[in-house]
Amino acid sequence: MQAAVKTPHTEIMIKGEVPDHILAALKAEYGDKLVIEKDDDDEPVNVFETAWYKATKAGMTPGDAMRIYRELHGLTQEKLGEELGGIPRQHISNMERGRRPISIATAKKLAKLFSLPIDRFLDLK
Repeated sequence: MQAAVKTPHTEIMIKGEVPDHILAALKAEYGDKLVIEKDDDDEPVNVFETAWYKATKAGMTPGDAMRIYRELHGLTQEKLGEELGGIPRQHISNMERGRRPISIATAKKLAKLFSLPIDRFLDLK
């Protein structure tokens, strides 16, 4: 849904679900000048079927996955190294940037730590 108000000096655009109290306030303030449009393309989409997701996934390396999950869990490279049994921060950095491969043993530890399948951290191409 999109609510738009157009006057010589005012234009308000709200995209997404507009709460009823906001619509009532806009109607009270702008009366007949208020235009409400419903977008037909606001239907949910399965993100896993979009071209964007497929392209993003195809370009993602095991190191990218490692960095993303590390950041999602609020870990620094140093802390992740400690969690993985004492791997130096520089080795973690090199794995994330693709300069050092992620070993199967490290991939298993990452999978267990983040509760994910091991293949997220291995280059199976």
